[in-house]
Amino acid sequence: MKAGRFFRTGDGNSISCTLCPRLCTLPPGGKGNCRVRQNRGGKPELPFYGFITGLANDPIEKKPLYHFRPGTGILSAGFAGCNLHCPFCQNWHISQNTDVPGRYCSQSDLVNTAAAGSLAYTYSEPLVHIEFLLDCMREARKAGVANVLVTNGCVNSEAAGEILELTDAANIDLKCFSGKTCREILSGDLSAVLGFIKTACEKGVHTEITTLLVPGLNDSREELDACIDFIAGLSCGGDAIQQKGEVPWHLSAYHPAWKWKAPATTPLLLKETAARARKSLRHVYVGNISGEENDTLCAHCGKTLISRRGYRVDTSGLSIIENDYYCAACGKKAPIAI
Repeated sequence: MKAGRFFRTGDGNSISCTLCPRLCTLPPGGKGNCRVRQNRGGKPELPFYGFITGLANDPIEKKPLYHFRPGTGILSAGFAGCNLHCPFCQNWHISQNTDVPGRYCSQSDLVNTAAAGSLAYTYSEPLVHIEFLLDCMREARKAGVANVLVTNGCVNSEAAGEILELTDAANIDLKCFSGKTCREILSGDLSAVLGFIKTACEKGVHTEITTLLVPGLNDSREELDACIDFIAGLSCGGDAIQQKGEVPWHLSAYHPAWKWKAPATTPLLLKETAARARKSLRHVYVGNISGEENDTLCAHCGKTLISRRGYRVDTSGLSIIENDYYCAACGKKAPIAI
């Protein structure tokens, strides 16, 4: 068993997990709400350290990341467990259960398999395995492998700061913009998520945001407009290419899953929300519906930088000069990270 961090001792042999806002108290033999962090004889241990439920080579657009190394593949490692309990979870069979098929992998296994490409920590919530992630990310950095985080972002600031120092790109779920909904229905903390997103931007992590539009939960115009306003105010510090209004927003269609049986998101709602968002955000994409075109256009000349039809990607509108992307038509720098 691997000893855990982000814990503190309590009364007797109890311990508290300080990783996320839930601050679970674990009696001897007990586990946290994520099911993967436990108390063994008064000591924090991680029985699922390195436990991988899925390993696949994906198109990077599947994360979804549209502005980071477009058209490339990425090794995706999935985990078990989650600190949220979203009743509409699309991957509930691994996020809400640890009795699932999988195998243990070392950091070297994953980094060597990713070779000189990119490695995504994804599928279920990776941050509840932060000790493994930190070890793996450090090794990946040494090997020249890009670290990609796909996460709900619901962790406390100390953990957020440490993991984001090693993250090259992140897609972060902004599941709602209601503190009550986040707390009472998802078992999360909205302020922690917003703080995680802001920290990612401050540290220069290439950031993209996804919102699953769930009827009856987060689809009111007021709440979606609050999401738009928040994202529009984000920018990455220094000389990063993501300035205000340039952080991509992925609007994804919900389909009935696990405990949530409301009808699927209508394509009309997605398209109307996207059209409204584009008044403030330069890059808004619609996913989980068929036939949608999600091209990226040059802000300077209007030419197509990247054409997307599902996961078929044409990047011929881009040119690469000294490790930066530029518009092949007008030569201006493109809002794409490498």
